[in-house]
Amino acid sequence: MEILFYRYNSICEPDVIAAFEKLGLTVVQERTQMTEKGTTGAQLVDQVSRLLMEHRFLFVFSINFFPALSEVCEIAQVPYVCWTVDVPVQELFSPALKNKCNRVFMFDRSQYEYFKGRNPEGIFHLPLATNVERWDAVIGKAADRQKYAADISFVGSLYSEKNAYRKIAGMSEYSKGYVRGLIEAQLQVYGVNFIESMLTDALMQELDPLVPELHHPLCEGDTAAQRYLIAHSYIGSELAETERIRLLNALAEYYEVDLYTYSDTSVVPKVRAHKGVNTLTEMPLVFHKSRINLNITMRPIATGLSLRLFDVCGCGGFLLTNWQEELPELYEPGVEAEYFGSKEELLDKAGYYLEHDEKRAEIAILGYKRTKAEHTYDRRIAEMIRIVNGTI
Repeated sequence: MEILFYRYNSICEPDVIAAFEKLGLTVVQERTQMTEKGTTGAQLVDQVSRLLMEHRFLFVFSINFFPALSEVCEIAQVPYVCWTVDVPVQELFSPALKNKCNRVFMFDRSQYEYFKGRNPEGIFHLPLATNVERWDAVIGKAADRQKYAADISFVGSLYSEKNAYRKIAGMSEYSKGYVRGLIEAQLQVYGVNFIESMLTDALMQELDPLVPELHHPLCEGDTAAQRYLIAHSYIGSELAETERIRLLNALAEYYEVDLYTYSDTSVVPKVRAHKGVNTLTEMPLVFHKSRINLNITMRPIATGLSLRLFDVCGCGGFLLTNWQEELPELYEPGVEAEYFGSKEELLDKAGYYLEHDEKRAEIAILGYKRTKAEHTYDRRIAEMIRIVNGTI
């Protein structure tokens, strides 16, 4: 049986393809967008339509949701399966989300609950995963693992170069102050994301002419989509930058912290800054050799676990992450991974685990075993296929 995989170069695509193939599926890849990023919706339709006429696919698959793919599959009466790995995904506001052909899997339960009503029969919750076999091979073959040794490490962006909120020009001082107040309040609370619910009509009216994206066809006239966009794409990026800089600076006051990033590191002067690492060949060595791997989830991911958490544990690394509602469903806190719910708790737990190597190593081993047993792409794709087969 064949499936069509529409690719755009997401980092997890090769692992998902491998998992499909292990299940005996033949994966036909449409790779145009990997090299031609300007591919239009019309071109996508032409490319996929041609392949649908040449093959009899069990379904069409993509990482994240492509409205044009859904529309083609709806016409051709072929199931369209996708798996979100990001939040926010603006394309989910497309009317195409309601198509009967859709089988949309969302990793963040909050995202799932938000969109479920738009297609109750075609939207499902499915956590993300990792490829433990890949990481084992990389770590086992590496001859220079020791150069990545660290007490505390963080791999990721500081969001200074991705902060869309900073690009909004013309906001009143009152509105800037109101947004800053929202951010300061949200920084004190883990497990609940309230930014979107606190956006006033007056603020949205003021932002309307200042944010062209609010008039994108997917948002125009949809007040829910517009609030979602401002809360998650704009204020969410400002929140991420603020939180990451503050937490890293706080840790660096007491401990040695290594940061791997392509962001400007002048804002974290006491942190040992390194250039970003290659995801497939260097990142697993950082995770494996760091005594503590810090994770700071972007707040738009309200309840779920990002890829980073599974990757850290899948590399045998010790994970110290901010609290997420879905964490205890996937890892036992304090046994297979550790969490913090405030800056103060982060500092305390970092100090504790740096002083208690045996306890830290025990948690890392148990987290690795749980990941290898339950949180692999093989397991997730098998569950996805089970659900898809039961609904078509």
